[in-house]
Amino acid sequence: MCCLAECFHWKNTMMLGLVNTKALSCSVKIFSLFTQPHRLKYASQAGQSEEHIRRFITENTEIVGGGLTPEIQLRLLTPACRFWREKPDLWPFQDPYWAIYWPGGQALSRYLLDHPEVCRGKSILDLGSGCGASAIAAKLSGGSRVVANDIDPVAAVAAHMNCELNGLEPVAFVTDNLIGSEPASFDLILLGDMFYDEFLATSLHSWLDRCVETRGTKVLIGDPGRAHFEGHAIRTLLRQQAHFELPESVREENYGLTCSSVWSYRCESSPFS
Repeated sequence: MCCLAECFHWKNTMMLGLVNTKALSCSVKIFSLFTQPHRLKYASQAGQSEEHIRRFITENTEIVGGGLTPEIQLRLLTPACRFWREKPDLWPFQDPYWAIYWPGGQALSRYLLDHPEVCRGKSILDLGSGCGASAIAAKLSGGSRVVANDIDPVAAVAAHMNCELNGLEPVAFVTDNLIGSEPASFDLILLGDMFYDEFLATSLHSWLDRCVETRGTKVLIGDPGRAHFEGHAIRTLLRQQAHFELPESVREENYGLTCSSVWSYRCESSPFS
């Protein structure tokens, strides 16, 4: 019997850029077990009340404070949780990327907490926010307007709950796909762990160029060195701002990755560079 943790393991390795083609072909069966059986449930997800989703998150996650940001409390999926061992088709929502504190997001959040001047008085977008940790770090660091964005509506509820855990008013949350949209007026865009797919990386590159060119937006990226990040053309436009060794517990959760970095991005053609 395949459990949710085992299936999510394969998705994690793909997101971390750790699956080679042979391993990928062997994983297709397990991978499909997680993605296919409950696909039709997605349509009803939006119709579920926030109260129901809050109750589900409360009952099926654990409050964790650790990794690179022990001062931030988050509700996450851990081995102590029921669904770590349950069959994946019993999970009622989209895949729970919001329930994992990814290493790029950890580095980005740590950097913001260590350098609050980056956020102080700024309008900030946390793109692909997941659990909302970077948005929380931005708010704790003095961001004047912080907006979190994730296309999963359950992530919006989880992020609001995580804000409350940390004594904050919930940040504004947008569930539209903003990549490719008309750039909004933000001083700073945060991206943690978003370069896990080549097509997505290319879409992000094009959209971030437009944001910088038209708005003068600053961009910070957190990534542990994924293949789609290190090998992409955008990598040549980045300057490393910080480098963090991951705690042992985080290394174990992320299949041996040892470090994560924060990069700044300013497109070469921008008049604001």
